[in-house]
Amino acid sequence: MIKSSLWLVVPFIAFGTAWQALADDKPSPSAAASSSSEWVDETRCQSCHTEQHADWLNSHHQLAMQPANEDTVLGNFDQQSLTSDTETSRFFRRDGGFWVNTPNAEGKPTDHPVAYTFGVEPLQQYFLQLNDGRLQSHGAAWDVPEQRWFHLYDGDAVDHQHRLHWSGAQQNADFMCIECHTTGFQRDYDPVGNTYSSKWQALGVGCQSCHGPAAGHLQWAESGNKAANGRGFEANLMGTAREPETCARCHSRRMTLDNGYTHGNQLLDDYLPVILSADLYEVDGKIKDEVFEYGSFQQSRMHAAGVVCSDCHNPHSVELRAPVNAVCTQCHNPTGKATRADIDASGLQARNYDHPAHHHHPAGSPGSQCVSCHMPGKLYMTNDLRHDHSFTSPNPLQARELEHSDACLGCHQQTEDKVVAAFQQWFPDAQPRDGGYARDLHAARQGLPGAAQALTRQLARTDLADIRRATLLSELPSYPSTAAQQAVVEALNSSSPQVRHTAAGLLGSLTAPNQQIQLLTRLLEDPVRAVRLEAAWQLLQLAAESSVEPPVLQQLISEYEQSQRTMLERAESQLNLAGIYQLTGRQADVEPALQQALRQDPTFHPARIMLAQWREQAVGNPEAALSLLRDSIEQYPQEPSLQHAYGLALVRQRQYEQALQALKRAYELAPEQAEYGYVLAVALHGSGQAEAALDLLRSQVQAQPTNRRARQALISYLRSAGNQVEADSLLAELAAQNPGDPLLRR
Repeated sequence: MIKSSLWLVVPFIAFGTAWQALADDKPSPSAAASSSSEWVDETRCQSCHTEQHADWLNSHHQLAMQPANEDTVLGNFDQQSLTSDTETSRFFRRDGGFWVNTPNAEGKPTDHPVAYTFGVEPLQQYFLQLNDGRLQSHGAAWDVPEQRWFHLYDGDAVDHQHRLHWSGAQQNADFMCIECHTTGFQRDYDPVGNTYSSKWQALGVGCQSCHGPAAGHLQWAESGNKAANGRGFEANLMGTAREPETCARCHSRRMTLDNGYTHGNQLLDDYLPVILSADLYEVDGKIKDEVFEYGSFQQSRMHAAGVVCSDCHNPHSVELRAPVNAVCTQCHNPTGKATRADIDASGLQARNYDHPAHHHHPAGSPGSQCVSCHMPGKLYMTNDLRHDHSFTSPNPLQARELEHSDACLGCHQQTEDKVVAAFQQWFPDAQPRDGGYARDLHAARQGLPGAAQALTRQLARTDLADIRRATLLSELPSYPSTAAQQAVVEALNSSSPQVRHTAAGLLGSLTAPNQQIQLLTRLLEDPVRAVRLEAAWQLLQLAAESSVEPPVLQQLISEYEQSQRTMLERAESQLNLAGIYQLTGRQADVEPALQQALRQDPTFHPARIMLAQWREQAVGNPEAALSLLRDSIEQYPQEPSLQHAYGLALVRQRQYEQALQALKRAYELAPEQAEYGYVLAVALHGSGQAEAALDLLRSQVQAQPTNRRARQALISYLRSAGNQVEADSLLAELAAQNPGDPLLRR
């Protein structure tokens, strides 16, 4: 049985990250979508909702996606050129339209018409129309305030072979972004012709994008039955817990689970928002990578108190409810009372927060604004400032200790010591308001003494935000113990689907296979789809090691397979399907799915690696596997995963010297990947280079103190070399991190 990881599709909503195709012969989008009996022409909303309609006009929501014409295109197309580190593009007009001459998928400069604009401020991007009907997002953007062209990936070596090139699958329009920039979007992909017949009710984010199809609402309005629940919609959005989830469909970094969303569903029925992983968020929860607002807001005390998006933002104009600090002082004011009765005001203090006695900056200065201290911003896509929505409080002393950003230190970089001293003088009793979350998470990620106890301490809290609980749970595999196992099993019963989903994914690292099968099978009946799909995915992994019969397994994971089949245009889904076919006895379908994955996205290397493994182990043709990997490395010489896979394949063919060179190259290309360092160290030790293996493992453990496998190998090799003192020291460090680690009992 070939072992390979199944991949959930991992796109995320972003202004300019990934787009997908529209077919040549599709009908008029608005006409096609409006044939549904549920959707209505949104002009019918205006007669009753004049104020909301006036707010919406010319908002970023209304102008989210527009046909390219003289009124909508903001960029300069008068024979302008832009050169990045890899390519040159030229912007010009022809036949009354807007065109871009730019290198295509083969690297050859080609003319392409601009079909749609995407966004309006602070930058605008453009969808290029390809001959086969696909819409692709070009990497060039127009800086609206500065009135200049710039490239989103300048300096990142993005050429026609790069995964982020405008011509590739990661810049397709339909799959990831059009649904959040149109109303009533339906993605209709034809896998046979590799075309789309996509439809939308209207361009831009309109009334029905958030409220849902309005036919029932019109019937309610005309019926006179004003007591009907939801006023004819699937759900009432304003001022409810459901409202943030509605916004999160687009304002979050998430994975899609199916063909878009269904109004009235829970968020995790259609999408899987990411947790607070170290690559995306700082240890105190502030934004690091481009994650949008929802993940931050979920952590906040505002969210816990019942504040929703529309308390601060006008949902129709997308503007703040009040200027500058006034939006915050709706609640944070001398009265100590919240704006709505169903907001928990127990944490509010009656105080004049707008006074210099609180913020210690001159009135009217940038430092006196609430957002400067409590919502520090970061620039994404070069010029797009996004404010952090976790509403943290500055703490420069902790920031320096834990190495996370801080609002005070960010503004006063040249006087850090003075800033820390002043902060301590102004707020002598200031303590982190997160209950030690940042400090304990930092201890866990750095492998500090007491790390396991820190996780246990945080997970025992009853006031912990669900997304933070899920994040802490995800750290437990580095600290296996009876307590960790119990925490994960208990989390399967959480009221939060995000916590249940995370716990389901951790069972394999902390529990025995028989217990996993029992617990996961139960989760196949979970009311939330993301949890059911994760349970099915984990059962697939178990199938490679257990005696589950293919027909039984196929029945268990049927919903997971159906989910993947709604995303056949994605290389990730084709890879997932190949794994399903392999494990359920449909061997003839495995290689076609992998080949299709590579046609969809030639840069999706997991499919190429699995195809090589398939040819080696299932087909019994190791030379074909090696040939495929050699050709792949020649085409993508800087891809470490290909070098690593090639090295392992050579090991299996007993070509050890060549294997060692490939494994070394993989490690050189990505030394931060723990797997590459560990495998190289084992290979070095096996080839008689014991000291080199020890040195490599020492560096691995020093750089990654939570890397148990490297630590275990180092201890074993040290003992073999007679160095019991250093081995005991490593065990002592492990005992300080996690007294319950099973390694300590051996």
